[in-house]
Amino acid sequence: MSDLFQEIWESIRRNKMRTCLTGFAVSWGIFIIIVLLGAGNGLMNSFLQDAGDVATNTMMVGGSRTSKPYGGYKEGRYIQLKRSDLDLLEERFPHIIDQLTTTISRSGYTLTYGKKSLTNVSLCGTFPSHSEMNRVQMLEGRFVNQNDLRLRRKVVVLTHLFARNLLKGGTDYGSLIGKSVRVGNLSFKIVGIRHCDENRNDRDLYVPYSTMKSLFGIGDNIEEITFSFHGLATEEENEAFEKEIKVALNSVHQAAPDDESSIWIWNRFTQNLQMEKGTGILRKALWIIGIFTLLGGVVGVSNIMLITVKERTHEFGIRKAIGAKPRNILSLIMAESVMITAFFGYVGMILGMLACQVMDKTLGQSSVEVFGQSVRMLVNPTVGMDVAVEATILLIVAGTIAGIFPAANAAKVRPIEALREE
Repeated sequence: MSDLFQEIWESIRRNKMRTCLTGFAVSWGIFIIIVLLGAGNGLMNSFLQDAGDVATNTMMVGGSRTSKPYGGYKEGRYIQLKRSDLDLLEERFPHIIDQLTTTISRSGYTLTYGKKSLTNVSLCGTFPSHSEMNRVQMLEGRFVNQNDLRLRRKVVVLTHLFARNLLKGGTDYGSLIGKSVRVGNLSFKIVGIRHCDENRNDRDLYVPYSTMKSLFGIGDNIEEITFSFHGLATEEENEAFEKEIKVALNSVHQAAPDDESSIWIWNRFTQNLQMEKGTGILRKALWIIGIFTLLGGVVGVSNIMLITVKERTHEFGIRKAIGAKPRNILSLIMAESVMITAFFGYVGMILGMLACQVMDKTLGQSSVEVFGQSVRMLVNPTVGMDVAVEATILLIVAGTIAGIFPAANAAKVRPIEALREE
């Protein structure tokens, strides 16, 4: 084995410039693959960076306008959801729906704590299940619970940004628990401090739904219903369930059972399925682009090996004359091809990973404004070990392909004709 490596090294050493220039094409191909995959991962992570804020198995349902006349009503009538619709869905689909919640909001209030005041505050009345479905991260205290809801307690959950302002930049959030604040002319007891996304307009102060409804004289009208579910694994099952929900709600709101426009549904689960498909397609496209780029390097390696075979024809003739078998010649050329491809490929892979780290420290830290929210352009634009393993396999395959034809030509050399070569 050491003799084989020594022979390969001697062959490369005699043609250093030619080998380096050819190897550069291989390095560039792998470099492009790694950078493209890193950028693609960063782009997908940017799209999915808010996925952790909401449980994936959730649906949101809201009223819209009818598209058909029905029951004496004209088309274009707005369907207003009611509080009773939560009970309807819970009773109709107990085998699928786990938890339900809804929210009612009022904005434009001033939050006062001692001599400190904060403007443009929003109150959001909700249910305890809202915390789990939206994965609210509590930093201190607790979220709204069932007793708050039942007793209509005037309790509030603040955001950590509001809490920090009330503490004049401090972070001892626990010191606020149990204290009272005024929202407008109403007094609330602080029971929890939650984390909020600083890049989003997340300013809601959560209070019990029943308290909100009682204090502001809000009727039974609601804007939307959010619920978590289980047992629906495919897009087809989700689509069938969505139709059942629309039929159930249409029946109690005097809309045509087959009216698809009267109720809108936003399904997080199917959205994630479609996103995963899109991510898979993008990943495959990036691999294809990178492989075609690498193909140029493979052709270069194959050419250099053909030239090497031509230059060493006399040597191969001597080898065969003294007893070397075709497979010995074949293995020598194939090993040299794989070694050149693997070495320069790994150089390109390392440089590509370094480029991804640089991209993470530069573009990964920049953001753009989308619909009033700050969104990072690339989130963690790096590649994992799985890509390194896949690239390694690709390099070995590429080196093998590059050496097949030159090695086959070398193995076919006849000793008599080879010895005549100068």
